[in-house]
Amino acid sequence: MIVLIRHPPARVAPGICYGRLDLALEDDASIAPLALRLVGFGGTVWTSPARRCRVLAAAIGAHRVDDRLQELDFGSWEGQPWDGIPRDALDRWAADPAGFAPPGGETGAVLVARVTAFWRSLPPGDHRIITHGGPLKVLVPLLRGEAVDLLASAPPPGSVTVIR
Repeated sequence: MIVLIRHPPARVAPGICYGRLDLALEDDASIAPLALRLVGFGGTVWTSPARRCRVLAAAIGAHRVDDRLQELDFGSWEGQPWDGIPRDALDRWAADPAGFAPPGGETGAVLVARVTAFWRSLPPGDHRIITHGGPLKVLVPLLRGEAVDLLASAPPPGSVTVIR
């Protein structure tokens, strides 16, 4: 069984592109209820190195950090208001999310490749994976045998998706 967990909401102003920014959680009290929801699931716990994921992993217990579970690198867009990013750049990204990279960032194809490599490297067994919206847009369809859609909505913060 694979349990996919998106970290609880991060402490960031609404409308900010925050990708790989290493942010704290909006509310540390959000960890306990989410950790309790995960008690009945076994297996290895894997986490992104981002603080907002690691604090949940630490609450669960022993875990392994894997850099391939990081969020998409938005480069110079990180920390910027989405409405402050030039519209033509956002349009180019939306037209080709696999091939377009924000300045200094990575393409969606790179995200897909590293998350797929992570998945293929897992040993057989049960796993709990704590990560971000971008990697979950890859992992969920990958595990279901569906095509990856980088423009699909990501599971909401604090969500748990179980795939048997």
